[in-house]
Amino acid sequence: MTGSSNVSEHQLVFVGGLHRSGTTALARALGRHDAVSAFANTGVKEDEGQHLQDVYPSARAYGGAGRFAFDPAAHLTEASPLVSRANADRLLAQWSRHWDRSAPVWVEKSPPNLIMTRFLQALYPSARFVMIIRHPVVVTLSTNRWRRTTRRARLIEHWLRAYELFAADASGNDQVLLVRYEDLVADPASVLARVGGFLRLDGPVPADSIEASRSDVYAERWREIRGSRWPWHGAAAERLIRTYADRVAAFGYDLRDLSMVGDVVRARSHDG
Repeated sequence: MTGSSNVSEHQLVFVGGLHRSGTTALARALGRHDAVSAFANTGVKEDEGQHLQDVYPSARAYGGAGRFAFDPAAHLTEASPLVSRANADRLLAQWSRHWDRSAPVWVEKSPPNLIMTRFLQALYPSARFVMIIRHPVVVTLSTNRWRRTTRRARLIEHWLRAYELFAADASGNDQVLLVRYEDLVADPASVLARVGGFLRLDGPVPADSIEASRSDVYAERWREIRGSRWPWHGAAAERLIRTYADRVAAFGYDLRDLSMVGDVVRARSHDG
């Protein structure tokens, strides 16, 4: 199948990443560029395109934040029966109601785009993808605040499942860019310049909307958990580190020291 001809005059950009990873901040920053239209004031949660269409199920159908990537049905690829010219046109018609049609670049942001790059690219071959990644402990503790019944180990496993799927899907694809949240908040102008260059935007992407990192409170909370004498805190945290440290390190993160950030290396999928 070839992509919808209706998008030929526009560059489609899909932003994704797990919930609590900075997808909203990134999409809103891009939307402030003169050439870009991103969803705003749509009336749906976080102005996410997944809630503005009826072609594919939203993350909520697969359990929502901290859960959706565990469901094999949430991982959409070019093999999905939903890949068709009719669906490409339908999605575009539904989303374009919320874009400024005079803007040459249209941005759609939804967390599950992280594991849908192959599906979306099958619909729109010229689309570009900007995904964001944030430390798994920060994402876990942040998500755990409103998913209190979900074990932290399960949330770490979900983080790994999602980004390992993404890494496998995006391997060798030069239309996909991965941005690190920690870099974005540390040097917004530099990171957004890299994103702008990747999207071939003229002029800088305004960086003043990016707030300083909110991760410090979670780093302190992690230190408290690890230092706790209660076995379901301290001992559980150390088991989590022993179990997942190597897989997390493949993405440049350290479960012991949240300030340590390195390069992403090739990650293996762990389907079992």
